[in-house]
Amino acid sequence: MALAKRMAVTLPAGPRLTDTIARLQWAEDNGYPDAWFSDAGAPDSLTQVAAIAHHTRNIRIGVAVTPVYTRTPTVLAATANVINQLLPGRFIMGLGSSSETIMGAWNGIEVDKPVTRVKETAIMVRSMLKGEKSDFDGVTLKSKGYRQAPAENPPPIYLAALRPKMIEMAAEFGDGVIFNLWPSSALPKMMEHVKIGAERAGKNWEDVEIVNRAMVLCTDDKVMGRNLFRAAFAPYYATPVYNKFLAWSGHGNAADVITEGWAAKDRDKTTGALSDELIDEIAIIGNEEEIRQRIQQDADGGVHTHIVAPMAAGVANVQRTFGAFTADKFTFK
Repeated sequence: MALAKRMAVTLPAGPRLTDTIARLQWAEDNGYPDAWFSDAGAPDSLTQVAAIAHHTRNIRIGVAVTPVYTRTPTVLAATANVINQLLPGRFIMGLGSSSETIMGAWNGIEVDKPVTRVKETAIMVRSMLKGEKSDFDGVTLKSKGYRQAPAENPPPIYLAALRPKMIEMAAEFGDGVIFNLWPSSALPKMMEHVKIGAERAGKNWEDVEIVNRAMVLCTDDKVMGRNLFRAAFAPYYATPVYNKFLAWSGHGNAADVITEGWAAKDRDKTTGALSDELIDEIAIIGNEEEIRQRIQQDADGGVHTHIVAPMAAGVANVQRTFGAFTADKFTFK
């Protein structure tokens, strides 16, 4: 049976837990089947998931994604065990390598062998959640003699990916694949690598859920929306992982200009590398009908779960963006 198409709100709603609970409850009341946390820093997302669980009824909650370098597999497995008890059948653990900025600059951790590190973390956490005694001697991780009580119906593990090797590994070793910040022209070849990885594991690729965090803004002022995107995400594409992804996706010239501008501390050059046309491939900016049409196109291209992440344009714009996808206003074709 084909996987369901799902809409999700993004969490947290800011630094205050009360605001996140309010958004979560609004989403549940208005027919959103999912809510997905980001996990870059404070407030800590896995802690928040545990804190807000009793405020929910039936919404599915995921994290896209917890960095594998900041928590060991034993800590991740122990944490997932608790959250799984709070949200039985409704929690998804998302893991990924994160970026050089978050790991290196913020945490002083080298992003070493990211494909292998994510793969080994997923293997170890899945084994630990089953209650198996650890005996793992990997390339990037080791564990011997650890055992925890098995989780009842362990939560699925989804893996974040951008380029071919990581996408194929994520589809092979993950229960789902999480995408982020891709130009629409790149989706077909990203999906081809999902197929390769899934087939390597003997899976039907259509059974691998594809989750995407979509940068969305419902507005009548596209110029304002594009400028918001430039300011917020040009620095993302200056990091090596996203810069290489942008080049791989077919926008090598933009990637080069961003690198040059960032090195020269030339903000105008860095942000200017993101043309209107490129931004319109990555972000979803427009009125209600336009953004709904784009989400449908992404769904037609293979994305199952669409995390609506409004760009910071004020409370009214954020609520208008979420409001465009309530159950009474939008359904997939």
